[in-house]
Amino acid sequence: MRRIIIIAVLLPLFFFAVLRAERSATYTNPVLVDTYEINRPTPAPYVGTLGIGDPAVIYHDGKYYLYPTGDNHSYDVYISDDLVHWTKGPKVFQSSERGVWAPDVFFSREDNMFYLYYTVNRRIGVASADRPEGVFQDRGALVSNGIDAHLFRDDDGSYFLYYARYPDFAIFVQPMESPLRKKGGPVQLLSPTEAWEMNGVPVIEAPWMIKHQGVYYLLYSGGSADSEHYAIGYATAKHPLGPFTKYRGNPIIQKGDGIFGPGHPGVVRDQAGKLWMVYHQQKDETRGWNRIICIDPLWIDGKGILHGKASRGTPQPAPVTVRSNK
Repeated sequence: MRRIIIIAVLLPLFFFAVLRAERSATYTNPVLVDTYEINRPTPAPYVGTLGIGDPAVIYHDGKYYLYPTGDNHSYDVYISDDLVHWTKGPKVFQSSERGVWAPDVFFSREDNMFYLYYTVNRRIGVASADRPEGVFQDRGALVSNGIDAHLFRDDDGSYFLYYARYPDFAIFVQPMESPLRKKGGPVQLLSPTEAWEMNGVPVIEAPWMIKHQGVYYLLYSGGSADSEHYAIGYATAKHPLGPFTKYRGNPIIQKGDGIFGPGHPGVVRDQAGKLWMVYHQQKDETRGWNRIICIDPLWIDGKGILHGKASRGTPQPAPVTVRSNK
């Protein structure tokens, strides 16, 4: 009788665990929708609802932290265990100026500090905190006439700050002595040259660096950021300072099949080591900042070609969140 009672108690827990595992085996985009009421100028004059976009994402101590463009004056953090289910956390940075967007956050193992690279009124600065959801304290400006910063640390410990110069929207890199200090001058890497990069206005922006087998993959977005034509491409080099060569098959991710304006990805790995981009899409073909956050995989094939896909409304295999014991 005692064995029967134990089984009766444990059996529902077992089935609950199985059902939970099955539910977490897939995801459906969008994974995060949040809006802010805006009645003042943004990077382009806008009145109404502003959807979050331009996400940067990091993984730290078992959790994912996502930092997007929000209310145009500050950044909030969103927290997840699995890249799929997100909880809104505290406000981590606030400015007295408008035009706050496109953050990047880097964790430094050398000093156990988190560094936030912000864009405010078309200049790039850096702030720091001792925890990912902490309030970041401003440490000063780094780049004038720049937006969309991303800090990359190479295997040898050297640092590089990638960004888009405003207003010509060419992509530059600034070598860094540390997360806070520059080293030498900036180097221009790319400029808008392809038809897809000039759809609406000539724009390439939102750089993000991936290194794979000694090759540097620089992702970037092109075209009008507030349109359905915004898209993602990449360029490769043998060194962080270039020279970079654009992939002939660009853009690798673009509109189509119910996808509008995919762009500005942050890239992170799941617990199986698989690459995932956390990026935004436009809700529809309407012009404006009506954005939603999505996730989808990236992968590099045996020939060294970077691939990606965008999905929406259809269940997809979810990121791996627990390492297998096999």
